Amino acid sequence: MQQKHNGSLPLYVVSGGVGTSGEQLVRTALAQFQDANVQIVIVPHVRQVTQLEEVVKQAASTDGIIVHTLVDVELRQALIRLARDRNVTAIDPIGRLLSHLADVLDQEPRGQPGLYRQLRQAYFDRVEAIEFSMGHDDGLNADGWPEAEIVLLGVSRTGKTPLSMYLALRGWKVANIPLFRDVPPPSELFRVDRRRVIGLTIDPGQLIAHRQHRQRRLGVRCESAYADPAELYEEVKAARHFYRQHGFAMVDVTDKPIEESADEVIALITRQLPSETQ
Repeated sequence: MQQKHNGSLPLYVVSGGVGTSGEQLVRTALAQFQDANVQIVIVPHVRQVTQLEEVVKQAASTDGIIVHTLVDVELRQALIRLARDRNVTAIDPIGRLLSHLADVLDQEPRGQPGLYRQLRQAYFDRVEAIEFSMGHDDGLNADGWPEAEIVLLGVSRTGKTPLSMYLALRGWKVANIPLFRDVPPPSELFRVDRRRVIGLTIDPGQLIAHRQHRQRRLGVRCESAYADPAELYEEVKAARHFYRQHGFAMVDVTDKPIEESADEVIALITRQLPSETQ
């Protein structure tokens, strides 16, 4: 009989893949238990019985529970046997379902780990792209910029963030970096492959309108260089000069819906890096 835990309960999720489905199942169940003190340990890519022996040994020494989503019949049976021998609770949420489906569908399961993730890879890629883009919005986490598939540059109110999020929804990892006149960007920008960098530009008249609208929303009434026409003209001019100076491609977002700007960005990236974007 499983002992009751007053401290942290270790729960081992054993998977032949990355463990996503098992972890999601466990977290869904734990959401029903308020203030549950459970340490979830993911044990992914299990291919050998020796890996099972190790995790069962750990579970036995910590009085933990094992939840496994192994689709390989031999590994699943080996884990059940090992857990039983060491008196470890091992919960098998997928084995009975596979057996039932095999009977109903009159065919054997393929027993290949990671198939679900392969079938949903586009979804997982999109989630990863969104998380990356949110974590690298508005100049954040400069160390990660070289990992971006697209880097957007632009002065304030050129739409870098909404364009980044839209591109992320289409599966692209995007970092966006603000440019300030007479202030050099962080040195990490120049570690990025310049073919992945896109400079956004805009008509100064439209930029003035965007900034004035932002000021009104923020309740700012005093005049400032932020929305001064002469200053904005020079700011846009300096940004364009910076793009040309460093060989960065440009996309003009003036009067364009975000979908059109995104299409132009993607077209530039795929043209400049054809072998890496196929």
